[in-house]
Amino acid sequence: MARALAFGIGGFALLNAACAALTGFNANRWWIDAHPALVVAAGLALIAWALAPGIGPARRRITFAVVGVLAVVALVNAATFYVLLARGRIASGFPVPLSLGVAAALLIVLNALRRPPAPLTWRPAAVVAAALVVGFPLAQIACFGRTDYRRPADAIVVLGARAYADGRCSWALEDRVRTACELYREGRAPRLVMSGGPGDGDVHETEAMRRLAVRLGVPDHAIAVDREGLTTRATVRNTRATPGRLLVVSHFYHLPRIKMAYQREGVDVFTVPARSRPLTKMPWLLTREVAAWWAYYAGV
Repeated sequence: MARALAFGIGGFALLNAACAALTGFNANRWWIDAHPALVVAAGLALIAWALAPGIGPARRRITFAVVGVLAVVALVNAATFYVLLARGRIASGFPVPLSLGVAAALLIVLNALRRPPAPLTWRPAAVVAAALVVGFPLAQIACFGRTDYRRPADAIVVLGARAYADGRCSWALEDRVRTACELYREGRAPRLVMSGGPGDGDVHETEAMRRLAVRLGVPDHAIAVDREGLTTRATVRNTRATPGRLLVVSHFYHLPRIKMAYQREGVDVFTVPARSRPLTKMPWLLTREVAAWWAYYAGV
């Protein structure tokens, strides 16, 4: 298990570093906030140990030191999360940062480095690989997606969802709009930007969103619409030039992908999860989001 974890984390770190060099998008920030040189050094050390664990004392000490420093950085990242939580700078429905899980995985590797190497067999390696592929985006959804980063901003972008043929907002869409209106009433931003596509009938999603926001007390002049927000990427492209700081509202499972899409466009936004009622399609939504998250992560 430790060698499989080392291979997965090391390979992931090096792949992200290569992508950052080619595209300028530093995907390693999605699992650890560390200097790129440290991440590359640790990635190389982890891969080398996973493939050839029978190393001499000198190389073992170097590997232990590099991986140990990365584990400390992950713990510092986790401590920073809890400091922000304690100060009220953020709120979280799942107060466990991903960096804590990263630190735990690295500590498992460090513990294994102190013992004679065990053989690497394909079954546990395959299980760990599958767990990382599925678990990493789910962890992002649980940790990042359920963290509320609301703060003063210049505009609030609301991503669309289904609008029924009679012009009513679906529960999902209503929850997003209500959360955005709550932010407006708190004085977080002076205007809303509703982004979406066609509804089931003649009423466009953005029109259904605008009508609901007006009923909830937001003046019509404070609402702008993006009628071409057919996909997450389209919304990001259409709103990236909005001046000033942006708060972005959607459901928690959607927010990591939204944040990543804005980052790829060179825009850093602050996300706020919608106050949501239970959604009957949640298992399907999460399954779909795992695949979509990896597609956005790869830039597909």
